[in-house]
Amino acid sequence: MVRVKTFTNVLKPLYVMKALRELDDQVNAFIRDNHVEKVVSVSDTSTSGDGETIGIIRVLAYKTT
Repeated sequence: MVRVKTFTNVLKPLYVMKALRELDDQVNAFIRDNHVEKVVSVSDTSTSGDGETIGIIRVLAYKTT
Protein backbone atom coordinates (compact mmCIF):
# COMPACT_ATOMS: atom_id res chain seq x y z
CA MET A 1 0.00 0.00 0.00
CA VAL A 2 1.34 3.42 -0.93
CA ARG A 3 0.89 6.13 1.70
CA VAL A 4 1.77 9.82 1.96
CA LYS A 5 3.22 11.72 4.95
CA THR A 6 3.75 15.49 5.14
CA PHE A 7 6.43 17.21 7.23
CA THR A 8 6.79 20.96 7.79
CA ASN A 9 9.40 23.29 9.20
CA VAL A 10 9.61 27.06 9.73
CA LEU A 11 12.56 28.75 8.04
CA LYS A 12 14.22 31.58 9.95
CA PRO A 13 16.92 33.81 8.47
CA LEU A 14 20.45 32.47 9.11
CA TYR A 15 19.05 29.13 10.34
CA VAL A 16 17.98 27.54 7.04
CA MET A 17 20.71 24.88 6.86
CA LYS A 18 19.99 23.83 10.44
CA ALA A 19 16.26 23.66 9.71
CA LEU A 20 16.86 21.52 6.62
CA ARG A 21 19.08 19.12 8.58
CA GLU A 22 16.37 18.84 11.25
CA LEU A 23 13.77 18.14 8.57
CA ASP A 24 16.03 15.45 7.07
CA ASP A 25 16.46 13.90 10.52
CA GLN A 26 12.70 13.95 11.11
CA VAL A 27 11.97 12.23 7.78
CA ASN A 28 14.74 9.66 8.27
CA ALA A 29 13.44 8.84 11.75
CA PHE A 30 9.94 8.38 10.35
CA ILE A 31 11.26 6.02 7.66
CA ARG A 32 13.21 4.01 10.24
CA ASP A 33 10.54 3.93 12.96
CA ASN A 34 7.68 3.03 10.60
CA HIS A 35 9.55 0.28 8.74
CA VAL A 36 9.08 1.96 5.36
CA GLU A 37 9.74 -0.65 2.68
CA LYS A 38 10.25 1.69 -0.27
CA VAL A 39 10.29 5.45 -0.78
CA VAL A 40 8.28 6.23 -3.92
CA SER A 41 8.72 10.01 -3.99
CA VAL A 42 10.05 12.94 -1.96
CA SER A 43 9.01 16.47 -2.83
CA ASP A 44 9.82 19.83 -1.24
CA THR A 45 7.97 23.10 -1.67
CA SER A 46 8.31 26.42 0.10
CA THR A 47 5.67 28.52 1.79
CA SER A 48 5.75 32.28 1.71
CA GLY A 49 4.33 35.32 3.43
CA ASP A 50 4.82 38.99 2.67
CA GLY A 51 7.05 38.06 -0.27
CA GLU A 52 9.48 36.03 1.86
CA THR A 53 10.03 32.29 2.11
CA ILE A 54 8.92 31.37 5.62
CA GLY A 55 8.64 27.60 5.61
CA ILE A 56 9.12 24.33 3.83
CA ILE A 57 6.81 21.39 3.27
CA ARG A 58 8.25 17.97 2.47
CA VAL A 59 5.92 15.27 1.16
CA LEU A 60 7.01 11.64 1.35
CA ALA A 61 5.20 8.95 -0.64
CA TYR A 62 6.19 5.52 0.62
CA LYS A 63 5.23 1.86 0.52
CA THR A 64 4.65 -0.32 3.55
CA THR A 65 4.30 -4.06 3.86
